[in-house]
Amino acid sequence: MQPATMDPAEEPPSMLWGLDPIFCAFARLYVRDILQMTESTQVPGIYFYNLHPIYKVDVLGTVVYKREREDFFCYGVDDGTGVINCLCWKNDLLKEEEDPTKSGGKHSDGAQGGFNPVAELALLRRAQQSRCRLEIGELLRVRGPVKTSRQQREIMASTFYKVNDPVMAVQIAWMMEVPQLYRQCYDKPLELQPNATGDSAISSLSKATNIIKEFLKQKSVTRFRPYDVQDLLQPLISSQPQTASADPEPVAGPSACQQLRQLLKEALQILQDEGVVYRKVKSQDEVYHVTAHDTDLLIAVKDVIREDSQREKYAEKGCHILHILSAVRQRHSLNVSKATLELVLKSLECNSDIVSTSDNHYTAF
Repeated sequence: MQPATMDPAEEPPSMLWGLDPIFCAFARLYVRDILQMTESTQVPGIYFYNLHPIYKVDVLGTVVYKREREDFFCYGVDDGTGVINCLCWKNDLLKEEEDPTKSGGKHSDGAQGGFNPVAELALLRRAQQSRCRLEIGELLRVRGPVKTSRQQREIMASTFYKVNDPVMAVQIAWMMEVPQLYRQCYDKPLELQPNATGDSAISSLSKATNIIKEFLKQKSVTRFRPYDVQDLLQPLISSQPQTASADPEPVAGPSACQQLRQLLKEALQILQDEGVVYRKVKSQDEVYHVTAHDTDLLIAVKDVIREDSQREKYAEKGCHILHILSAVRQRHSLNVSKATLELVLKSLECNSDIVSTSDNHYTAF
């Protein structure tokens, strides 16, 4: 369990919270993490998960208890990791109980045999009431800010409704999406206060990566060695600002040549992580193959999918990406990464050579 309040020394300044895109979004966090988030010491009602400032969340779960008052519903929502109170305020339509005699009488004659706006409004109100009045065991989607009332964490719902999910399609999609959000956003701390040196290094690395990408695209390069692109990055080293030192004694540091080699090494690593390039054979002679222009790799992937999708095991659903990756590594190169394969699969699908049958499954036409 995390502490109830954030350590002021660790908490990022409130002026910088807007730099985090999660701050303005409804965070799809697990209930367990919502209950354990630390509260800001600067602004009450703001909470932190992994230093991300959060004040509104999006939850999908099963109603495990309910309480109704004149102005609101109180639902206990369980998403499998914990239970949280959701305070759902009633609007005016929900407060007014529908009188079945109102839709008849003088209004029914004027719209007899045609469209009756009063009757349609009554149907709409009943439909709205059915979506907002939930019973124990039904599925609820709720969005709103997080509050702490009487030392109990709860959600003050701004939007809530019952989810009809007879085949659990919504819940399965939710369970697949939320872990990806954790990996890509919530579990990655956002550095809100990078120093000037860090900014410069990040900027130079980003520029170096883009320069190499543009060169590979314009020249239609199929493979290259580091020294083929090293000179392209020379202006980035020459243009770096030289800061004046208050110390009269010169300070030893990396030479321009060393900085250039380090920048090139980091840029090539990023390109490998993205799958843009890969090394077919790892040896002292560093040769990088460009994924988009590597015909042999495209043919190898296409052949694996075409041959294996005809087998009975993969005939119905197609070949999973991990199976394709394993086969391509055996047939083409052990150094093919998943990111590289994903780019190849995307290219083949755009060319109508293969088709994705479901999530991460592919088959040949």
